[in-house]
Amino acid sequence: MSITPLMPVYPRCEVRPVRGENCHLIGEDGRRFLDFASGIAVNILGHSHPGLIGAIQRQAETLMHVSNLYGSPQGEVLARRLVDLTFADTVFFTNSGAEAVECAIKTARAFHQSVGDDQKYELITFKNAFHGRTMATISASNQDKMHKGFLPLLEGFKYVDFDDLAGAQAAIGPKTAGFLVEPIQGEGGIREASPAFIEGLRALADEHGLMLIFDEVQCGVARTGKLYAYEHYGVTPDIMATAKGIGGGFPMGACLATAHAARGMGLGTHGSTYGGNPLAMAAGGAVLDVVADEAFLAEVTAKGERLRSRLEQFIGNYPELFELVRGKGLMLGLKMKSESRPFVAHLRDNHGLLTVAAGDNTVRVIPPLVIDDAHIDEFMERLSAGAADYRLEPVAT
Repeated sequence: MSITPLMPVYPRCEVRPVRGENCHLIGEDGRRFLDFASGIAVNILGHSHPGLIGAIQRQAETLMHVSNLYGSPQGEVLARRLVDLTFADTVFFTNSGAEAVECAIKTARAFHQSVGDDQKYELITFKNAFHGRTMATISASNQDKMHKGFLPLLEGFKYVDFDDLAGAQAAIGPKTAGFLVEPIQGEGGIREASPAFIEGLRALADEHGLMLIFDEVQCGVARTGKLYAYEHYGVTPDIMATAKGIGGGFPMGACLATAHAARGMGLGTHGSTYGGNPLAMAAGGAVLDVVADEAFLAEVTAKGERLRSRLEQFIGNYPELFELVRGKGLMLGLKMKSESRPFVAHLRDNHGLLTVAAGDNTVRVIPPLVIDDAHIDEFMERLSAGAADYRLEPVAT
């Protein structure tokens, strides 16, 4: 039996980037691609932002890593900035979104055990969600494709239809510790929760003494035109996971919580060797220098509205292919009438346009937040050309 040096868990395509320039990627063969995937919502400042590059270079020359056994001046500064910018009182830094969600799950359980409710450990989660690839985070999802090969799952999760407040209420029981929800599902197809649903979850959590956890790994960090998507709803969570864009391409994430929610997270309850290392903190600070600005966020909103308007006009030319456009800011989804993956591959291979497939037959359009009108024009030109010469596979009868 042979196996590749890179464990073959990804269906890797023929695109092999070796360099990035702003909103374009360049392959080892010299081909240029317009990147409207941005590393799956990670490279929010593009691929060559001088502020981010400079911050990483300066920190690398000074100090890259020390143990969390020591004080962290760099981590304290970034944590304070996040606390001042959000609902949270405290932050734990991680290396990824899955780790941030793991910390959120532990924080919710620890809260109830700290007040003597040891039987409250179950989280109500929502169908078609994606929370990560660890054992706990795949167990938090109802998707069989992520479960296959890894059974048995961890107990402590109950699945309910997304945006179904009555279903969420009916699922509450004596073991319920809280709700874990993406305000906007990314992998699930850029599906927005309704205001009534999010407001209702907050009310149910308050009524029953539960933790409301938001997974903003994909929809957070200015992606929707707000620093975090919860701001669109006028509702604050107790705990929130964030990652992807927060490092602008450097691996980092964070779990944010109120002081009340974090009461069970005392000395020795959690840890990370690399989490919060000085290099990651420099990257996170450089990202916030750009995106935590009302003018920048307003620009994201405006660019998102222009792009969405053009997409909505565009799909009218191809009623056999497309159904609707949904999303917020620069987190947009183009819902197709058939499986989206072949079309994503067609755009990539034949038109040099990078997008990302998602659930519910959706093409994710998640560009760097620093795109300008010229990038939008180029995107629409490549998308239009791709739709014009795309041939649907015949349906078997």
